[in-house]
Amino acid sequence: MEPPARRPRLAVIVANGVTGDSRVQKTAVAAARDGWEVTLIGRSATKRVERSRMGPIDVIKVPVTTEFKRSVHGRRARPLLGSVTQFGIRDQGELSRYKALHRAWVREKSAESAWAKGPRKASLKTVLRARRAVHRLRVRAFNWEERHNRTPKDPAPVRDWRRDWPQLVDIDLAFGPELEKLKPDVIHANDATTIATAARSAARLRAAGNRCAWIYDAHEYVRGVEWPSRRQAYAFPAVETEFIGRADAVVTVSSQLAELLTTDHELARPPVVVGNSPVREVIGAGRAGLSVRRACGLDPDVPLMVYSGWLGPERGLDAVIDGLPELPGVHLAIVSSRVTPLLEELLETAQSLGVRDRIHLVPYVLQHEVPDYLSSADVGLTPFRRVPNCEVSLPTKVAEYLQAGLPLVTSDVRVIKAFVEEEKLGTVFTWDDPKTFVAAARDALSRRRELAENITEEVLKDLSWEQQSAALLELYRSLSKTAPPGPLADVPWTVQETPGLNSPVKVPREGGEPAWRKLGPTPVKLGLGPANYAGQGAAFAQAVTQANPDVSAEVVMNQLPQSFDYPADVYIDAAGLAKLDVQLDQVKRVIGRYTHVLVDAFQPLFGQLNGTSIEGDLAALRTARIKVALLAHGSEIRDPDRHLERHEFSLFRDAPEGIAAKLRTKARNNRRIAERSGLPLFVTTPDLLEDLPTARWAPLVVDVASWADDRPVMERKRPIVLHAPSKRWTKGTDRIMPVLTELHDQGVIDFRLAEGIPWSEMRELVRSADLVLDQFTTGSYGTFAVEAMAAGKPVVGYISETVRTATQGRLPIVNATPDTLRDVLGTLLADREGAAAIGKASVEFAHTYHDGTWTAQVLGGFLK
Repeated sequence: MEPPARRPRLAVIVANGVTGDSRVQKTAVAAARDGWEVTLIGRSATKRVERSRMGPIDVIKVPVTTEFKRSVHGRRARPLLGSVTQFGIRDQGELSRYKALHRAWVREKSAESAWAKGPRKASLKTVLRARRAVHRLRVRAFNWEERHNRTPKDPAPVRDWRRDWPQLVDIDLAFGPELEKLKPDVIHANDATTIATAARSAARLRAAGNRCAWIYDAHEYVRGVEWPSRRQAYAFPAVETEFIGRADAVVTVSSQLAELLTTDHELARPPVVVGNSPVREVIGAGRAGLSVRRACGLDPDVPLMVYSGWLGPERGLDAVIDGLPELPGVHLAIVSSRVTPLLEELLETAQSLGVRDRIHLVPYVLQHEVPDYLSSADVGLTPFRRVPNCEVSLPTKVAEYLQAGLPLVTSDVRVIKAFVEEEKLGTVFTWDDPKTFVAAARDALSRRRELAENITEEVLKDLSWEQQSAALLELYRSLSKTAPPGPLADVPWTVQETPGLNSPVKVPREGGEPAWRKLGPTPVKLGLGPANYAGQGAAFAQAVTQANPDVSAEVVMNQLPQSFDYPADVYIDAAGLAKLDVQLDQVKRVIGRYTHVLVDAFQPLFGQLNGTSIEGDLAALRTARIKVALLAHGSEIRDPDRHLERHEFSLFRDAPEGIAAKLRTKARNNRRIAERSGLPLFVTTPDLLEDLPTARWAPLVVDVASWADDRPVMERKRPIVLHAPSKRWTKGTDRIMPVLTELHDQGVIDFRLAEGIPWSEMRELVRSADLVLDQFTTGSYGTFAVEAMAAGKPVVGYISETVRTATQGRLPIVNATPDTLRDVLGTLLADREGAAAIGKASVEFAHTYHDGTWTAQVLGGFLK
């Protein structure tokens, strides 16, 4: 019997980090669902190759060096005349060193001259005069060259895209070899940044006897972009012009842009139009609590406008902010991935106009969740300026707003204006007139329901990825002259990026304690703390600095009397945080030393100088240009009331009196800080995504190798079952004790309860066990469960659907509640081989998610 033919291969390449690029992700998923073997190649945020998965899709992120760029800039900076006039003095630093050496030599020789007698004295004076003359000449020549040949801030193009924007060559040098290893049948190149790579790799593969077609996907009109430099403005249109005619097919986002590309480049065939629209099938199935209104902390009756997407000068958000004073009571949500200088400038303007309190920064969510996220607003904004690139297509956000059921308030850019007016989907204003924006916004808000009724089934169907991607899938088949053997119906549109097969970097350590690159002369200087719960600040520091040589770190820990002595660089006595001298010491330690800070548990960095949470310190950190992200661990963000509603055996049912009320207040305040700050948010356990749905999961980091154990499990007639609660009410201990005690007394299991055991002894207890019971109250799993999995022990605990989804169903923890524990244990005891297999899968899971490699990759975007 002949083996089945392999599925055709598709390589999708993009010169960004993949994670936030909805079009690229949807392209890969659509092809995988159609049966293609898909690899998605993007850019690594570190200097290591990063590998991950999106269901059946391989994701490879490659580091891009600046070697070619440096070589070009080096040649540009040293013209022939400069090499003569400057005599090898390359910059002001070398000039200063040259002057210092000269002064030192003069002092030495002049002293010798003073001491010398006779002919030697005369000789030394002659040498001194000659050397001084040469010194003056060299300094004057250097200064002349600096005045006359200094590189301007925005130099004119040399009209060679390789030299004008050498980064394009560096991308090709990084992506090309990885692409050619795959030998794809089709290469899908996104944007002009990857067009040269696709063209060259396809040609090289064909020359080697491989059949390979390639597609250029033009997301924007590069000739109409307002590029930030003249050389960039030349290079991108030039590289597109050089290679677009070689593409086997061109794809773009609108019929208007297709027409322009056809005319500009005299294409034999017009581009295939594939609009970037949301996946309609998954709308309405988003996570509970995912709401831009909730992220703003606003009641349902408060008028809310939303702007979602990239922020650039051409996006026209300044007109919206200028108009807000004339729209009393109306709030604005800005969905943005990071705080940029432009955004800071816009917020300063808002402050001066007295409307800053009505502007809310809210974070990105997963691409398939965007319509659900936006749907709680009242209107969507596209206030673009009338620049050529904005005039030629419907942006992604238009489809997202409409799929969310939002009418539009748009500027009079050509394509959007025509579409909105024809379909009666919103109101239009003159892009450079804030007064007309105010009138358009008032009109849209007052007629919101009427305009929303015009968002018809026909409009929504046309603006769906299912409809748009059909032409793309047909193009793949026609170019490759092959078809997949059959669709993969089990690939969901909602598939998320999960860990792949990275090779973790191991750093030798003494005493078993985490080791990280201490704060030093690296581009990124990261502060972590000050909670350092369970030593996770230290573990994160080790993971990040191992993965990225550009990062050094300092771990800070506020110590309470009952705290464990987890590793840290700086220990601060928590009892002194109210003292001014302690507070000022922390300011001096942070400002001017850190470039980035990962704040855990929402605790302040400067003691209690600005209050008892990080909120008071944020203004100073912004002023110091320090990038900030927030990391949540658990009770500081978990809402007791919602947890009680979701989980029958919630830990808050057994909490000591007063604990729930105290945690309720703390969690509410911290969620407000998270929602209003607009900062990147991370959580260490996936259940917390229920409380912070806009966060990303950065998994707990454990020294997985140190917990390894090769002893077999489930071979004893009476298996050892271990449970180790730190606090009984947080683990549900008292709810499971009756079952465990009964089974122990019957001789079915050997139950061991580890309470008050020093952590140094816990490792051997875990290694000697056959089964480990974790928690039955939170719906998630913590450090202890990871350590047990790393030791190859089957773990039993209560796992919520949110946690299962976050791990794409790969979590091997056996699910049980206090009510089902007896039956679950009975099943494991009856199928001992199956239980042992769970232990083996647990080791793999611990390595995949919790050895620090994936956590460092998740944090990579923040640390760029």
